[in-house]
Amino acid sequence: MLLPKRGRMTTREVDPTSGKLKKSPPANSHANDFSPGFFVKLLLMLVVDALLIFLMMLAWQAEQYGVLAALAVIFVIVNWVYFSPSARIIPAKYLTPGLIFLAVFQVFVVFYTATVAFTNYGQGHNSTKESAIRANMMQQVERVPDSEVLPLVVVRQGDTLGFAVIRDGEAQVGSAEVPLEPVGATITDGAIVEVPGWDVLDRGAIRDIQREVTELQVAVSDDPEEGFVGTPNAREGYMYRSLLDYDPVADTMTTPDGVVYSPNDHGQFQAEDGSTLRVGWKVNVGFENFTTAFGDARYAGPFWQVLIWNFAFAFLSVATTFLLGLAFAMLLNNARLQGKKIYRTLMILPYAFPSFMTALLFAGMMNRRFGFFNVVMFGGAEVPWLTDPWLAKLSLILVNLWMGFPYMFLVCTGALQSIPGDMIEAARIDGASKFRVWRSVTMPLLFIAVAPLLIASFAFNFNNFSLVKMLTDGGPRIEGASVPIGHTDILISMVYNISGLDGTAARNYGLASALSIVIFLIVAVISAISFRRTQSLEDIN
Repeated sequence: MLLPKRGRMTTREVDPTSGKLKKSPPANSHANDFSPGFFVKLLLMLVVDALLIFLMMLAWQAEQYGVLAALAVIFVIVNWVYFSPSARIIPAKYLTPGLIFLAVFQVFVVFYTATVAFTNYGQGHNSTKESAIRANMMQQVERVPDSEVLPLVVVRQGDTLGFAVIRDGEAQVGSAEVPLEPVGATITDGAIVEVPGWDVLDRGAIRDIQREVTELQVAVSDDPEEGFVGTPNAREGYMYRSLLDYDPVADTMTTPDGVVYSPNDHGQFQAEDGSTLRVGWKVNVGFENFTTAFGDARYAGPFWQVLIWNFAFAFLSVATTFLLGLAFAMLLNNARLQGKKIYRTLMILPYAFPSFMTALLFAGMMNRRFGFFNVVMFGGAEVPWLTDPWLAKLSLILVNLWMGFPYMFLVCTGALQSIPGDMIEAARIDGASKFRVWRSVTMPLLFIAVAPLLIASFAFNFNNFSLVKMLTDGGPRIEGASVPIGHTDILISMVYNISGLDGTAARNYGLASALSIVIFLIVAVISAISFRRTQSLEDIN
């Protein structure tokens, strides 16, 4: 019996016992049928594979073997999925890209943040123990008496600064992280003029970074006992040696005064009097960052203050934008209103501008002395919109209202237009007033549609870093706080300040990661509870 299948005639047999058609094997996909689609896919896969191989080579060079293994797994999965002839794999071809991006940009980020939260990773603790030993020995050095003068040039590779010297008759190059190693440089009249892979800096460029050049020290080898190369004038290099004596057997460092430093549990070399060397290394500290966040007076007091304001800011932002957006949506949903297209276009305009530009614009308009509001609207009165704690919080709410109500207006407009008109008409026939129809019919149906978006809006405003940073920068600062935290800071901006990325405090990535995990848990719990409430609304409906 011949039956058509997918545009082709295939043979189907009838079972003589049951009289039913026998199942034919599933049709192959075009994974290997050499159709035009196959060659297009082959070209795209060549590009993807080339990118993955390039990333694996970079991971191999950087000795990031975990990343290398992950990329290798992705490489195998992608090629298996897109070149498999089985029809059962077709759904995976649509899901694989999204799952990979989800794993890389969401799952990996969460797990890496959680890993850092249990370490002391931060300023002075950002590398391995071996790097810390080398760095400490380079902190206290003296010039080797009667050491030879090494012809030297300053070189740069991206953001890395280094020295190229002529030592023992050959050219060598190195940086603060990488010891000197031979290089095939071009030498003219006893001076290095070109170094492969490096840019040789001229006098003008060196003059701009003179302090960095004079403070740079490049190790001669992996053994810090062999000394370092430094320069006072960017032309001649001299040998320096450390004043610290490291004993690899006892794992101690001794100063010229005889003070012995031994490693402690916090990734530092510590003496008996409690003093420590400047550079440490990254170690696991357990729940210490979490106990610091909630138990240390420097962070606990501001943390609870910021947490309360964070909840208030997120709730008020959602409530105000939703109510204003709903009001305009209901107003413009009136069939008798003329010019609705023009009004709706005007309503969307604030949403069309980038949020950070809007925040910066309002920051200028709210300037205490020269802002538009004070000069034009208040006759020159110096209203401290951004410098008074309460007015700064009110300013955040108002600016967020201006930026957020168009989104709620669009959402509510779509939800209102999706409500069946016959339901509202039936309620009116039953004698319900307009308010009763709005309360018992319109709003329940509206909330079913917009409740998930309100939850997402709450999560967004709970972490609305850009508005706080651009408008108030978290200020005004909390008086007496030993950490850089302000009255309008929310948890995410507090994490940014504690991390030290803005340069106002020592970098503490471990504590910042611990607070990030707390934020993640708070938002996750609130979202889970809210979605359960949303489900109950749907069940009632």
